[in-house]
This record gives sequence, structure tokens and C-alpha cells, in this order.
Amino acid sequence: MAYRSSILIGVGAVLALAGVGFLFGEPALRYMGLKKTPPTAVAAAPPQVPPDNSVELQEGLVASVKVQAVEERDFPIEKEAVGSIDFNGDMTVQVFAPYQGRIIELFAKIGDEVRKGPTLYTIDSPDLLQAASTLITTAGVLELTTRTLVRLRDLARTKAAAQRDLEQAISDQQAAEGAHKAARDAVRIFGKTEEEIDRMVSERRVDSTLVVPSPISGRITARNAAPGLLVQPGNAPAPYSVADISTMWMIAQVHESESPSFKVGQDVKARVMAYADRVFEGHITTLGAAVDPATHRVLVRSEIADPTHELRPGMFANFVIRTGDPVRSPAIPVMGVVREGDGTMTVWVTTDRRRFSRRTVKIGLQRDDYRQILEGVRAGELVATEGAIFLSNMLTIARPQ
Repeated sequence: MAYRSSILIGVGAVLALAGVGFLFGEPALRYMGLKKTPPTAVAAAPPQVPPDNSVELQEGLVASVKVQAVEERDFPIEKEAVGSIDFNGDMTVQVFAPYQGRIIELFAKIGDEVRKGPTLYTIDSPDLLQAASTLITTAGVLELTTRTLVRLRDLARTKAAAQRDLEQAISDQQAAEGAHKAARDAVRIFGKTEEEIDRMVSERRVDSTLVVPSPISGRITARNAAPGLLVQPGNAPAPYSVADISTMWMIAQVHESESPSFKVGQDVKARVMAYADRVFEGHITTLGAAVDPATHRVLVRSEIADPTHELRPGMFANFVIRTGDPVRSPAIPVMGVVREGDGTMTVWVTTDRRRFSRRTVKIGLQRDDYRQILEGVRAGELVATEGAIFLSNMLTIARPQ
């Protein structure tokens, strides 16, 4: 009986509470902690994230992005270096006086363009004076012995001269002729022409003015003389230096780790600040035989054609040296490749010119405003060129951080 009474009491309590809830409604139940309060607001839905790193342009923005097909291009294997311009040392001549003497007159200044043959300077040469004096003396002896021989031959025909005297006259005339020829050759060595030698002989006048001509065509690069200066053969400095400027040297110092890539004969292209839009072409002629122990660099010297004589020694130059055969690879304009914040390189690929997908690529060489693409896209695919950065910015804004 006691157990049945407990059950009846419990059921009665439940019914009582239900009645309270029915009478007083939900506020009463909440007051008694029997019903949780529902949230007053629904949480905002997450923003739409473009799938697969894609961006779709609205109709008005399509024209702001230019699209181009990936194409195959040749990329030469090249290395860059910096250096300076200098005269071609193999084509630079020190114009020394061939004999001792004092300078009489100079006919060229530094920077003058000269041709092969015209006079650079003249000197009063005692050696030429001696040679010219000998020439005139031998000319007189030859003339005397020739007249004597002619006279004795006439006498010999009438038996009025001894045969021995005739033979002696012939011998003397031949010796005089040989001496005179040697004297002419000696004067000719000083640069005198046949006409000038004949004039010396006929006028019996010694010309001691030694003419020193330009041995090559080129530009006067140095002048170390003045009138009255005593010059000696081979004594530095030479009165003049002349350089053939149809070619110039370009001298670079490359790091020893790159030196095995360079070979004599490789093509070289160079630019100088004075002619930023010009490219000067040449080839490597000399590689340094040793590494500089202080800088660990190796000399690379190139010969560059300069037919219009625009380059000047001391000009700073950037060199591009072709070190291998070109490779053919997919290429994209430089503006179509975007460097992301994490350092990766990306391009935007499309099929319909409206929806673009970002794709990571691996880049290589650059030439003529095109980037070599090693991995990531194939030739023929459409990519954004102008406007690629705009697409990356759109994606950054659309994707929450």
C-alpha cells in the first residue's frame, strides 16, 4: 500500500506542473528553468569563396583584361656581366721616331682622326743628314767614274789607252754605282721618295727633315711631344699613339664560378648608358689565364665592332654573353606573370576569356619582355597578360583571410 501511495503522489505532481505550464504559458516555464531560450538572431552565412582559385569577370570588366595564347619561343643561354670599354690594344700603335733627332713640327692633336700615310710629325735628324751627304758624295763619284770610263773606251778604240786602264775604269765605275745605290737605299729608309732623292742629287742640297707618317688609320689617343723635344728610337713615351677604332675592347671581370661557361669565340652583346637603345655586337677574344686572388674574378675580353666610332674608352657597359645554344620553351609576356606574397609565381588561365583560374608556374629565362615557362602551362593555352595583377587583387578581396 505504501508503494502504491508513492506512485500516485508522483503522478499527481507531474500533472500539477503540467497544469501550471498550461495556465501560465512559456514564460512561467522559462522562469522555472524548464525551457531554454532560443537564440535571438541567426548566425550570418559564410561568404561565397571562389572555387579552385578562380575569378569570374562581370560583363563590364571583361575588356579590362587582355588575353593571349602561350607561344613557343627561343631562349638563348646567356650570362650577364659588367665592365668597361677600352681601345683595342692589338690595334694600337706607338709612333716612335725611327732615328734620333729634334722635333720640328707636329701635325695632329689628341682625338684627331688620321689616315695611314699622312705626316704626324717631322724631326731634324743628324742620321738623315749623314745619309743624304753620303748620297750626294756617291752621286758625284759615280758621275766622275762614268765620264772616265766613257773617255777611256773612246781612247781604247783608237789604241790610245791601255787595256789595263780601261779595266780599272770599269771596276771603279761599278764600285761607284754600287755605292750610290746603297746610299739611295739608305736615304729611302728614312721615308724619302725617289723624286725627293733625285732632287737631292740634282740640286746637291741635303734635306735633313725626317718625316714620320701615321702607320695606320685611326684616332690619336696620346700626344707626348712638343717642338724642340729630342726623341730617341724606342724611348717611351712615344710622341704619338694611334688606335684603330673600327673595333674596341670590352673588358669584364666574371666570378670564377661562372668562368667555365665562357669560351673564346662566343657571341657578345653590350649596351652603354650613352646609347641605351643601341646594341653593340662582338665576340670573346681573350680569357684570363689566372684568377685574381683578391676578387676571385677572371678577365673576359671581347672585341666589338664600332664602325661609326661611337664608343669611348672608360664607358661603363653591360654585357650579355651567349654561352650555349638557345632552347625552345613556352613563353608568356612578363606582365602576365604575377609574383604572389609567398614568393610563388602564378598566371591566370582561361578558356572562355571570362572565367580565369590561377595556376602556379615555374619560370626560367627572360628575353624581349617574355618569360620562359618551365612548368605550369602548355603552348596554346589562353592566359591573361595585361590585367593579371588585377585578377590577383580580385581574388585576394574575395577570399577572407
